[in-house]
Amino acid sequence: MSGRALVVGVTGISGGNLAQRLLADGWEVAGLCRRPEGLDQRITPIAADLLDAEAVSAAVRGSAPTHVFFTTWSRRATEAENCDVNGRMLQNLLDATAAEGSVRHVALVTGLKHYLGPFEAYATVQPDTPFSEDQPRLPYENFYYVQEDILFAAAERDGFTWSVHRPHTLIGWALGNAMNMGVTLAVYAAICRETGRGFHFPGSHEQWEAVTDVTDAGLLADHLVWAATTPAAANHALNIVNGDVFRWRRLWPRLAAALSVDPVPFSGEPAPLEQQMADAGEIWPEIVRRHGLRDLGVDSLASWWHTDADLGRTVETFTDMGHSRRLGFLGVRDSESSFTGLFARLRAERIVP
Repeated sequence: MSGRALVVGVTGISGGNLAQRLLADGWEVAGLCRRPEGLDQRITPIAADLLDAEAVSAAVRGSAPTHVFFTTWSRRATEAENCDVNGRMLQNLLDATAAEGSVRHVALVTGLKHYLGPFEAYATVQPDTPFSEDQPRLPYENFYYVQEDILFAAAERDGFTWSVHRPHTLIGWALGNAMNMGVTLAVYAAICRETGRGFHFPGSHEQWEAVTDVTDAGLLADHLVWAATTPAAANHALNIVNGDVFRWRRLWPRLAAALSVDPVPFSGEPAPLEQQMADAGEIWPEIVRRHGLRDLGVDSLASWWHTDADLGRTVETFTDMGHSRRLGFLGVRDSESSFTGLFARLRAERIVP
């Protein structure tokens, strides 16, 4: 089954990988973002600021999507602002597509902050693991909850089915993304190798030792398409992770080998990347010049702060996939291969040496 997809946030790690999967399956794909430069020529570009309701309405007019995939967000200084801004972005989009009268399904991508809490109260308590979709909401403001409630109300108003997708840390191809640990680690390793620095695990003792998991962006794309086209999956919130688990103390030296850098044994204390890489903006242009890389700023590639947040947690974090399995989704990925496959593509595309 295919249709006319509107991918909101098409230049991001979730939306970009989803768009490629939809195109491969024969869908018509329109991609909405603020600056749709450099898109695959098969994607119909739609430029709009989601906070401008009139602009969104005008931009989607006539697109008549059958399926809407909302894969973007905007970070603000406080969670109250996150709730306001991200809620309005989704509301404006759903109001605009409602006028088209064609939407059958809307998918919303959120994440594990549903269980871990917003940035202001992030991972301050240990939720029960593995995380399952029937766990109650936490007693904090959280823009994920605001977006879910907006989605549920619009579905009741307009008669479409919905799905909510909760990935863990996303690993996959995307440039200029705020949450891309895989690219961040590849850039970090390149700087370590070129400057003779040690490839230190930057996070906490708890993350070094504990069981955890990640989500391959390609698997998330599979999950989104499956839920949008499978009646049994309609109107469900669904976790999505690779299906395996690992410990960073075992994976870190393997990633170091794949990145041609020597790992440094964990010292017992965090070594945040924001501090280690404070001079990356000065170092990276010389690495680009020396190796003939694509001239991309290090700040557009690496998200030191987000990787620090992921690896600096002091609580155990892994996810139950049983709900999706019982509904029929059987997709899996090998997490080490998610990283190493990305590293190989980054080298092939001349992003890292």
